[in-house]
Amino acid sequence: MTKADIYAQTAKEIAAVLEGEPNLTARMATVSCLLAQAFPGNIWTGFYIVDPDKPQELVVGPYQGTLGCLRIPFGKGVCGAAAATLESQVVEDVHEFEGHIACDSRSVSEVVVPVRTKSGQLMAVLDIDSPDKGTFDRTDAEWLERIIEETFAN
Repeated sequence: MTKADIYAQTAKEIAAVLEGEPNLTARMATVSCLLAQAFPGNIWTGFYIVDPDKPQELVVGPYQGTLGCLRIPFGKGVCGAAAATLESQVVEDVHEFEGHIACDSRSVSEVVVPVRTKSGQLMAVLDIDSPDKGTFDRTDAEWLERIIEETFAN
């Protein structure tokens, strides 16, 4: 199966499991779980949520993997860049990304996708880390954006 095939199958599984489920935590936990199972080589798959008490800061949410950073300011690291710009980030080598935050020293490549409310306001970012250089590309970003749109904006 190609990467796109795996994403297509996983997107169907996510939609089927979440049908009728309104709870955001349950939705995020399910997305994290199914994406982590679909791509077991990744070391961290999960969400950082905009903290309502500190709206320029992300706080760790549902995830699969090793211990993540607890808080990330907007504009800092790959997650913070995605939050600040509202644009997906695909990073071949995080060690070459200015301001990278090393939550797990094994992380080498990363993809981060903003998660918006129905009204377009940022509510979280989906973050996926790999121990290998160049794991992620536009295929990952496009499929993850589609999964996020179908899961959280509808």
